[in-house]
Amino acid sequence: MARLASRLALGVALASLAAASTVVSNAGAPGATDWPSTNYDQSANRYSPLTQITAKNVSTLQQVWSVHLKPADFIGRMREDEAIPIVIGNTMYLASPYGAVIALDATTGAEKWRFQLPNNELPSKRGLAYWPGGGGLPLPPSIIFGSTTGRLYSLKASDGTLNEWFGENGVITLKTPEVMQTGTNAAYSLLSSPTIYKNLIITGAGTGEGPGGSNGGAGPAGDTRAWDARTGKLVWTFHTVPRPGEFGYDTWGGDSAKNRSGVNVWGYTSLDAERGILYMPLGAPNNDRVGIDRPGNNLFSSSVVAVDANTGKYLWHFQLVHHDIWDYDTQSAPLLVDLRRDGQMVPAVIIVNKTGLMFTLNRVTGKPIFDIEERPVPKSDVPGEQASPTQPFPVKPEPLTQNTISRNNLYKGEPQHQSYCEHLVDDNNMKLGGPFMPIALNQYSISPPGPAGGINFWGPAYDPELHLFISNTSNIFQPMRLIQRPDGSYINSGPLAGTRRFGDPDRHLLCGPTPWGELVAVNMDTGNIAYRKTLGVSDALPAGLQNTGRPSSGGVVLTASGLTFVGGTDDFRFRAFATATGEKLWEIRLPSSVETTPITYQGADGRQFVTVVSTGGGLTGSQVTNDEIIAFALPKK
Repeated sequence: MARLASRLALGVALASLAAASTVVSNAGAPGATDWPSTNYDQSANRYSPLTQITAKNVSTLQQVWSVHLKPADFIGRMREDEAIPIVIGNTMYLASPYGAVIALDATTGAEKWRFQLPNNELPSKRGLAYWPGGGGLPLPPSIIFGSTTGRLYSLKASDGTLNEWFGENGVITLKTPEVMQTGTNAAYSLLSSPTIYKNLIITGAGTGEGPGGSNGGAGPAGDTRAWDARTGKLVWTFHTVPRPGEFGYDTWGGDSAKNRSGVNVWGYTSLDAERGILYMPLGAPNNDRVGIDRPGNNLFSSSVVAVDANTGKYLWHFQLVHHDIWDYDTQSAPLLVDLRRDGQMVPAVIIVNKTGLMFTLNRVTGKPIFDIEERPVPKSDVPGEQASPTQPFPVKPEPLTQNTISRNNLYKGEPQHQSYCEHLVDDNNMKLGGPFMPIALNQYSISPPGPAGGINFWGPAYDPELHLFISNTSNIFQPMRLIQRPDGSYINSGPLAGTRRFGDPDRHLLCGPTPWGELVAVNMDTGNIAYRKTLGVSDALPAGLQNTGRPSSGGVVLTASGLTFVGGTDDFRFRAFATATGEKLWEIRLPSSVETTPITYQGADGRQFVTVVSTGGGLTGSQVTNDEIIAFALPKK
């Protein structure tokens, strides 16, 4: 399960590092007023203690600076950016979709340094990490990130130069024979920021989706691995698809686990640093729409797995989707919170995914805090497909998103679009259904929320004072259809399948019932929905019909002053709400939609900043019309 890498060379390597002393940067340890990691802290709460911006003054926010990420000499189209910057001291570090990692003055936006990746390589599209340095040696604070070609970089935080003591001159390859399985030429990347624990860099995997071969899901392994931040040496590996003799191997029929790809952390992990427990949200197996060649529940696909962060040793797991054939995944960082139950504080983990269901477990034991039921779900009509007869459902809370659709509850509003939606269903003989309805054979089918709906990789947030879980949600359904190929295998295919959303692509209007997007709060004392607020407007509709909500591709940030900031929706707006009530307090239209999560921090001038990347793109298919990171603050007094 977990394999401790050989450490024979470690002592020699560390000794040489000590001799080759490096000047340590004054960046120091992150503070509470920084934004030190992708989700603020490793519990993924995205709750900042800052209070300068309040419900009373948020309406006076003004733009302080903006930086264009696209170089002046860049030739080609603008690129989407889903990365979340981090801020340490007065320095902001961010990954650019134009092949660079950049350090900015967090107060003014002035560039401090820039590291350009070689050979048209791109940094991880969803962020980077900060290691404070040291580790018993005079090593500097460092910026750690992966790339689209499967490499892991370590830069000095002070000047952006490569750390020569890490790997080979600051770089290691993640494409080792151990994980590449069927060949090193296959695509492999690091899609999101790694997790830092002590002197470990913990990485997920980008293995690609869909079939790895004509009849199955062979390809790179989705294993989670830990590397020594001081040397780049491999420390441990967790096999996300169990090997023979490991726990969970018997959930794969026959030898279907062999060389299986997918089952990877492509989003973000969470960490209980005090207990040393890492929580890994894992994706679906490849092929992620067809499971004929992989009978069984297929652990640890579409699960959260808790492991010892020091060794990678398995502790417990919870599978959100058995035998995933919908690409539902489990991809957002599990939310680590403490809840009061029966007069005692209980360490909890809150897990969500694209199903729109929310599960709350004891994060030490994996036992449910709010009850979970296995409920019957429909069978598959695809020959040989053994869909799971049941799936887990939480008793509380109710589904956070829509999970049924019928001919009677399509969009209703503007007559033109209503007619379009009715014809889309009728003319294509679409099969509409409820939760976990398998993809139909030779017929378009929709089972909400679908692989683009629910809550995706950006994840939720938690206010510990109000005891509120907060998340934006998407009701963005996706037609799917399985057809048989000449070689006998099956594939999701057709003009309306793939990534085509259920709606009118020309007007960018969806066909499911409104709202198409919401801001949802759950009272974690009771497990009940505290409020639902329609989030987003459809400018293509006439006045009076625009309050439809819009799908999202970025998350929320909370502050101790009771504010919720969110971009995410594909309507070009950036908004602030009262966390306690969901009342909208502020809104601004940006040059493009926000397809990532904002951050907040305190600048060198003492002001609280709220910063957001605005490019468009993302899962919503919003047009990429901009390349800016934009910072807001209250006016100077």
